[in-house]
Amino acid sequence: MKHYLKRLEEAVKANWDRPALCDYRGDRFTFSEMAEQIARLHILFGTAGLEKGKKVALCAKNSARWGISFFAVNTFEAVAVPILADFHPDSINALVDHSESIVLFTDAEMWKKLDITRMPGVKAVVAVGDFSLLYAADDNISRAYSELDRLFAERYPDGFAKDNVSYPDGNDKELAIINYTSGTTSAPKGVMLRYECLSANVEFGQNWLPSYPEDKIVSMLPMAHMYGMMFELIYPLCGGSSVYYLGKTPTPALLLGAMAEVRPYLIITVPLVMEKIFKSKVQPVLNKPAVKILTSIPGINCIIFRKIRKTLINAFGGNIRSIIMGGAALNPDVEKWFKKFKLPFTVGYGMTEAAPLLAYAPWQSFVPRSCGKAVDSAEVRIDSEDPLNVAGEIQARGTNIMSGYYKNEEATKAAFTEDGWMNTGDLGVIDADGNIFIRGRSKNMILSANGQNIYPEEIEAVVNSCPYVIESVVLDRGSRLVALIYFDADRANADGINLELYADGLVDEVNKSMPSYSKIAKVEIMPQPFEKTPKMSIKRFMYK
Repeated sequence: MKHYLKRLEEAVKANWDRPALCDYRGDRFTFSEMAEQIARLHILFGTAGLEKGKKVALCAKNSARWGISFFAVNTFEAVAVPILADFHPDSINALVDHSESIVLFTDAEMWKKLDITRMPGVKAVVAVGDFSLLYAADDNISRAYSELDRLFAERYPDGFAKDNVSYPDGNDKELAIINYTSGTTSAPKGVMLRYECLSANVEFGQNWLPSYPEDKIVSMLPMAHMYGMMFELIYPLCGGSSVYYLGKTPTPALLLGAMAEVRPYLIITVPLVMEKIFKSKVQPVLNKPAVKILTSIPGINCIIFRKIRKTLINAFGGNIRSIIMGGAALNPDVEKWFKKFKLPFTVGYGMTEAAPLLAYAPWQSFVPRSCGKAVDSAEVRIDSEDPLNVAGEIQARGTNIMSGYYKNEEATKAAFTEDGWMNTGDLGVIDADGNIFIRGRSKNMILSANGQNIYPEEIEAVVNSCPYVIESVVLDRGSRLVALIYFDADRANADGINLELYADGLVDEVNKSMPSYSKIAKVEIMPQPFEKTPKMSIKRFMYK
């Protein structure tokens, strides 16, 4: 397995003058400019007392300079500590301190909200927006920063060239990243990932979906989350591809405009985004009486499906080779339509603790309702006497699996079985071909009065397929199943639908397809969308 930093080094040298990291309609760095900025930051790191294995926190909005900052840390063999910019300032203070970071990269506006006295180990704070120095613990750092141009010229008297680019390897088992999975200030869970964890994911990506220098990708997911960091930054860049950042969460118009301009080869997203596109753009067309008739006629329906497929592909720039979704299950009805359109989509499975990929299948062989097969670098098993039919906890082990949680022995011990397999917290089955089917989170499972296992995610999939439903959460309240539903009120009003009456009828409609022990008793209408995590999963704990 090739070290990911050696892949990066090769990509830099082979694509010296090609664009590497770009802010959409903003800053643009070629591979050579990126490498030079990395080298300049290495000089600053040295003056700040940074050494191999020391920690550097990175808490800022997505940008080209975020990517440069990250690679500067990892190529220096320091440990990167990405922290979501959406966390509360108190949590950011606590996590920077907990990680023992001595350098912090952040946004100038974020810095105004932080408290350096709560991060006593930090020696230097750098603004990601322009790499200016926001704070220095001593005069030596300030002086070195002011003389950075001279120090850089002294180190590279003949100018910075390809021969000066040499990134380390041979450190596969050493710590590369601490990635915090939440913003909690008590017993935080910092996932410890080795260089080999990153290399394994990059190798899998380049083997199964190679990226090339002419390829471009639009980055929408948070860089501080492993899903976005790996597959919208590390993996494509190691193939010589260009990454374009949209910055903050874009409006639909900005997103589609960027897609049309950049023409990405790959879409990395969450199911909710694709479901919204289907319900807002495609479903209204399919519901037209004439279209309903035509889509029921063999031969004619294929022509219509091809046209819809072309329209969707063109909406994403017309250059898409694959659409990869993760973080949650795709609505089964939407999935069926996408299959009919022959849309090049697949649903993967992963978690931060796997850096992040655990399962994947190319769209051509993707089995509906599954999340693919175990990746090359991992083994997956089901903790069940009958893994093909009876759901059990999904467990994994392999090169890409974390070492544990930073300074949290209790959580680390609970995460692994006695024979060394990691507990994912997810429940599922595996078919004879190795396809993994997730039933739900173990902590979400509801045990009925007669001992039946109820997976709320399966009920929610049925609820979400009903007209006017945007999203839902099914809960157990006093041994009764209650569905909290956020409706598309504007669309319902336009169609003259009374949502109170509609919700009552929806109970009967959903229960028609539910076994007796999984029938919902009532619906509660939510006035606003559910609170989400950065990867767009619903924060279920807020709705108990």
